[in-house]
Amino acid sequence: MAERKLRLGIAGLGRGFTVMLPTLAAHPCLQLVAAADPRAEGREKFAADFAARTYATVEELCADRDVEAIYLATPHELHAAHVRIAAAAAKHVLVEKPMAITLKDCSEMIAAARQANVRLVVGHSHSFNAPIRRARDIIVSGAVGRVRMITAMNFTDFLYRPRRPEELVTEKGGGVVFSQAAHQIDIVRLLGGGRVKSVRAQTGAWDPKRPTEGAYQAFLTFEDGACASAIYSGYGHFDSDEFCGWIGELGRAKDPQDYGRARRLLETAATPEGEAVLKAARNYGGDAERTATRAPGALSHQHFGLIVASCERADLRPLPNGVMVYDDSTARLDPLPAPGVPRAEVIDELYDAVVFGRAPLHSGEWALGTVEVCLAILQSAREQREVSVKHQIGAQQTGLPE
Repeated sequence: MAERKLRLGIAGLGRGFTVMLPTLAAHPCLQLVAAADPRAEGREKFAADFAARTYATVEELCADRDVEAIYLATPHELHAAHVRIAAAAAKHVLVEKPMAITLKDCSEMIAAARQANVRLVVGHSHSFNAPIRRARDIIVSGAVGRVRMITAMNFTDFLYRPRRPEELVTEKGGGVVFSQAAHQIDIVRLLGGGRVKSVRAQTGAWDPKRPTEGAYQAFLTFEDGACASAIYSGYGHFDSDEFCGWIGELGRAKDPQDYGRARRLLETAATPEGEAVLKAARNYGGDAERTATRAPGALSHQHFGLIVASCERADLRPLPNGVMVYDDSTARLDPLPAPGVPRAEVIDELYDAVVFGRAPLHSGEWALGTVEVCLAILQSAREQREVSVKHQIGAQQTGLPE
């Protein structure tokens, strides 16, 4: 039982909020008290669903004295400005990934939170997932030795889901490196201890109609000599959920016969304006709002494709129902109970930071390190060279033992 409910305001009622809604609505530690969005239909639905106040701007939301913390789910390029506004109003902040799209913005967000003495948590990323955390716990225990190599691979239809025009412009935070590597690199850094040393990468932009990165392949080295390969494709061909028993990213069973659904839907939009309409329809209050995590059926833990952490004495593979441990003599499942609330770990971390003053794992400093690696992927591909990184911190500096 929670000591009290955290009074949360929502900034941005778009697709990010729609996907997080099952968590926000069901978590016992939260009370949704207000929201801000420029769309009247979103505000009207939120007011009706939660008997809550609504505003047209983030500034108005942050002026609401009843709001303790803000869940910031506005477009990537606005995160820095909106965190500064929230911090100036003494609001704690849970900001969606990616934290920002420049290191300067990340640093300013951290400084604003420190100056205002408020907590800054960055999420969700899939490194919050319980199977990833269990794998990290096994590593920290010393039972399997040190991590020596990590393999991460995810193939999705990300690039063909309806997008606003700016989501297809890399400089505005579009493409799979900012949106999807923010998940994958966070996982790799957490399992590997955090301290990446260098990045060598290639990116792919193979469809002129979607002129941003749709794929990448990156090789990371860590300060302790470990390495990781991170592969992602959002081009909607092979689906790596096949490796997870056809459990989708959000923890629900999916139909492998529904191949090409995203591309078929996109074909109904003849213009960028038409695509924006499709995108808006999937947002909270839109005509086609669909939150997969509220669909009927059993709920498993969320995942981000195939992950294998190769340690000195075993390989670890997080799955939607636990962690497979492949040691010298056995292959066994370290099981996890099904989640009662999807992504509950995100709110648990925010709640502990605000109410109990505990240092968050996914702090601004940690997230800056992930953004730095994402930017290094883009730089390495552009300049065709290995890129060193220098703003990394170890997992022990985020409240989790290294």
